[in-house]
Amino acid sequence: MKNALVLGFAISVGFIFWLLPEPAGVHEKGWELFAIFVSTMIAIILKPLPMGVISVLALTVATATNTLTFAQAFSGFSNDVVWLVVFAFFVARGFILTGLGNRLAYTVMSVLGKNSLGLGYGLVATDLILAPTIPSVTARVGGIVFPIVKSLSEVFTGASHDPKMGGFLSLTAFQGSAITSAMFLTAMAGNPLIAELARGQGVEITWASWALAAFVPGILSLIAVPYVMYKISPPTIRKTPHAKAMAHEKLKAMGPMRPKEWIMLGTFIMMIILWIAGPFIGMKATVAAMIGLGIFLLSGIMTWRDVLNETGAWDTFIWFATLVTLAGFLNTFGLTQWFSQWVVGNISGFSWVTGFVIVSLIYFYSHYFFASIVAHVGAMYAPLLIIAIALGTPPELAALTLAFFSNLFSGLTHYGSGPAPILFGTGYVSVSTWWKMGLYASFVNISIWMIIGGIWWKIIGLW
Repeated sequence: MKNALVLGFAISVGFIFWLLPEPAGVHEKGWELFAIFVSTMIAIILKPLPMGVISVLALTVATATNTLTFAQAFSGFSNDVVWLVVFAFFVARGFILTGLGNRLAYTVMSVLGKNSLGLGYGLVATDLILAPTIPSVTARVGGIVFPIVKSLSEVFTGASHDPKMGGFLSLTAFQGSAITSAMFLTAMAGNPLIAELARGQGVEITWASWALAAFVPGILSLIAVPYVMYKISPPTIRKTPHAKAMAHEKLKAMGPMRPKEWIMLGTFIMMIILWIAGPFIGMKATVAAMIGLGIFLLSGIMTWRDVLNETGAWDTFIWFATLVTLAGFLNTFGLTQWFSQWVVGNISGFSWVTGFVIVSLIYFYSHYFFASIVAHVGAMYAPLLIIAIALGTPPELAALTLAFFSNLFSGLTHYGSGPAPILFGTGYVSVSTWWKMGLYASFVNISIWMIIGGIWWKIIGLW
């Protein structure tokens, strides 16, 4: 009964939006799709049904009402990032099936296992080291960080009965990836696009200028955000004084690496190399992951039944592809362009400081309506940068701040970036907790990057 009432509430809110007249400049189908999107998000947050069911119902309504054609409704299922997310689950499963995941987890524990917060910082440090060289944050987190999270979580859940450890590690790794992506021009696939859009407004952003501006606020965020996750969503076991000794004993008991572990390790290294070289040789990160999966299947690391039984991957595939579709067509039908124009019309007359803060916050929190960082950047970065400069904001300050926010806002939801559905797919964290922690992290990040970052940018001459 309760679930029926919740579902009815979600449908009712969407129906109210559906009946309202669309704003000037928004396609009728865009407003109808917005109504469907609102209902879908309310239902996903309140969860009267599994997310996969809600997603199928959303696509059914979109096609039955002719808001989207069948081809449009299922276009997200061919999105390469969606498939990369799916393949990340298979990579993690390969680590588990071969035992290499446990070996890696125990190795991390043997170095950083004194307490659970140390494990969280270890994940963030791993991501930070890799970020400058792997431009796909989905590949970086899904292929490298996620298997460590999964293995560590299973070790603690099984041996120490601490299911909350998985939630803490998942949230820490996810929020850390948003920060590391903001720190380097080459840490996220959309960052070079941002640099190109800024160049169109006369602002030259280099790898060095990006890294210098991001260094101080980035490091502070990487210190602060995992600690916030630890305090608000703590694991049951906080101190692990015997973890290092236990890890050494487990590694000794495992003995030398077995043939399948070596194959797994070699394939893993090959994928990393392809992810790094991908932009230079014209290979998408998804293709590199496909090659890896092919090797898993041919070598016997995974069987086809293992692939079919990876239910988390296929469940994530359904709901993530659906949200990518809905959010993508909101942009196609002009809703995001209308929103940008609405911002322009409502902030003229402010001082550049006040106006730029408003522009930045609108840009940041509008990511709730996007399932792709690149789509958000493409729709709103250039218009809002033009507005900020017109208000009198120093051009380089405006370009870089919006560039950093283009990565930091990915931490808001469980669908707003490639790593989000991968780490959320572990099942350790509910949707409401994920969103709540994303909101808290946004407060911390915005405060650090705009206040302390602003002082740092003044020192280095950005304004």
